[in-house]
Amino acid sequence: MAKVAGWITHRYVKYVVIAFWLGVVALLGPLAGKLTAAQDNEAASWLPKDAESTQVLERAEAFVPADTAPAVVVLERPGGLTPDDEAAIASDIEEWGALEHLAGDIVGPVPSADGEAVQVIVPITLTDWDESIGVVEALKATGDDDPDGLHLYVTGPVGGAADSAKAFEGIDSTLLYAAALVVIVILLLTYRSPVLWLLPVISAGIALTVAQAVVYLLAEYADLTVNAQSAGILTVLVFGAGTDYALLLTARYREELRKHTDRHEAMAVALHRASPAIVASGATVTAGMLCLLFATMSSTAGLGPVAAAGIVVCLLVMLTLLPALLVVAGRWVFWPRVPHAGDAEPTEHGFWARAGERIAVHPRGTWLGTAVVLAVAALGVLQLGATGLSTEESFRGEQPSIVGEKVLSAHFPGGAGSPVVVLADASAADEVRSTLAAVEGIDAASVTDPAVVGGIAYLEGTLTDEPDSDAAFDTVDRVRDAVHALPAADAIVGGETATNLDVQRASARDNAVIIPIILLAVLLILVMLLRAIVAPLVLMGTVVLSFGAAIGVSALVFRHVFGFAGADSSFPLFVFVFLVALGIDYNIFLMTRVREEAARIGHRRGSLVGLAATGGVITSAGLVLAGTFLVLGTLPAVSFAEIGFAVAFGVLLDTLVVRSVLVTALNLDIGPRMWWPSALARRSDPPIETEPARVVERVPAPV
Repeated sequence: MAKVAGWITHRYVKYVVIAFWLGVVALLGPLAGKLTAAQDNEAASWLPKDAESTQVLERAEAFVPADTAPAVVVLERPGGLTPDDEAAIASDIEEWGALEHLAGDIVGPVPSADGEAVQVIVPITLTDWDESIGVVEALKATGDDDPDGLHLYVTGPVGGAADSAKAFEGIDSTLLYAAALVVIVILLLTYRSPVLWLLPVISAGIALTVAQAVVYLLAEYADLTVNAQSAGILTVLVFGAGTDYALLLTARYREELRKHTDRHEAMAVALHRASPAIVASGATVTAGMLCLLFATMSSTAGLGPVAAAGIVVCLLVMLTLLPALLVVAGRWVFWPRVPHAGDAEPTEHGFWARAGERIAVHPRGTWLGTAVVLAVAALGVLQLGATGLSTEESFRGEQPSIVGEKVLSAHFPGGAGSPVVVLADASAADEVRSTLAAVEGIDAASVTDPAVVGGIAYLEGTLTDEPDSDAAFDTVDRVRDAVHALPAADAIVGGETATNLDVQRASARDNAVIIPIILLAVLLILVMLLRAIVAPLVLMGTVVLSFGAAIGVSALVFRHVFGFAGADSSFPLFVFVFLVALGIDYNIFLMTRVREEAARIGHRRGSLVGLAATGGVITSAGLVLAGTFLVLGTLPAVSFAEIGFAVAFGVLLDTLVVRSVLVTALNLDIGPRMWWPSALARRSDPPIETEPARVVERVPAPV
């Protein structure tokens, strides 16, 4: 690595490195702009591929094309519809028959039993979910909506799609600008330089552009599924992680500038010393993300390669382009606090040096007390309720389609507009129909006559309960049990409610399977990096404890501060992946420095030197990462807001408490045995001095 570091920072090669990345951006930049168009936000791209509801979506295309969805229009006049209303509604339906996106015959008007409303089903063809916004606007523009009496609402799949499309409209630019602003502000506060912040931001921007282009190519030619969720997280992840790596490298470079007169030599040493921790950190995140490929949820499995590609590109940029830019810029880029050879090392007497001295007085009591507090905080997980969110609960603020859904439910059976769908062998169609009609929770009168195409029968039945309620989920299970008991029917059950049920169960399975896989992958990386067994096991224990505390506190905040009804079923897995993969970074940054110093001055002093030397930069890195993930809270989707808050809080917890207090106290209490079975475990520490010694000695690091 030393030779590679020397070449990257060579007096002439540095210009080649910069020119290379400028060429890459010029070549791939146009492809990055195509990523939004390459996103697949259709329902099947989010669902578990082997789920029964997904099979229904695929096999029902002969009856309902994949790009066709119903817009459920509800017209209501409290107190009863008038003859004039009925004439106006008939005129509306005639106008809707000329809509550009109309996919078939309009069904309705179907009057409610109380005579106060009618519903009309308008089948719509949508090649992209953004088109739903225009369709809803067209329905409302041609419809009769009298503020004094007759009200028109658009709900159902098309209405819901329009609300979601509006909620995520401009998500890429919103997240990009917000994340960039957060990074710039924190870098200005960290560096206190009007210039230095530009280099990490430029590098992060180039990394994001190249990563988006790579992901686009994977989506276009490698059948990688990319949706709005994974594309949004890619932006936040690359900016956050990239800036973290930049902070670590820049801090070590500034440290070496105080030891070397030649900036090229200083960067070569800094890159040689910092790159193992940065590479290990990136490898940990990449491995954690790739573990998502074991997920049954398509949206979760697709996120893995997207995030991994972003991290790999980020590593390459931050370990090549950023060093070259820093060396080209020279020492003046740190103005007004320019480091010169022979300057005192500020971390010798800094906050983290003093914190380490205090922890060293009673390390066992410190880590025991900290662990107890974290364990108590983890009890809040009992209030999480990660069993999924209803459509109404999924947004902050009331959405038009949800208002329409409430009006629909007030006048029609609870599941109107979201029927249970059954596909069966045509030979058993009549038997399946009578079986479906007899299931408790299905409105028997609503069960349709079988439509038969190619030997397959298609039937629908309306739920008597709200489509996203537990009672509706129970009905889906009863329907499945009933039709599966007909051996000749070969029946499968789907529909919106069945889909939501399958998503919850797939997410629960993914949580149980993937979390242990991630723990094992991260543990193996730590073992190889630290060349020990005890230290990786201890670090993994602290990260898991930190994750529990972060989830517990987040659950209490969600319920009692934000007023959220619960959490998405995939929430625990996503937060675990980000907190373990990203949170372990700070332990890696700390422990690689501790190991380096322990080999030179002994374990105890090395632990304190490692804390003092890395404390400031790790705190800044944590603030950057937490700030970028909080940007997800700018979106109106509850699931994004919850992930953003939980990851941000967990990162700060890792940075300020777990890494600085808990891990340092454990290092001091366990002693050299942390490095068992390596040779460091057999080295004796020098005698403990009666007076706390200054923890950082200015001994030049070996090249």
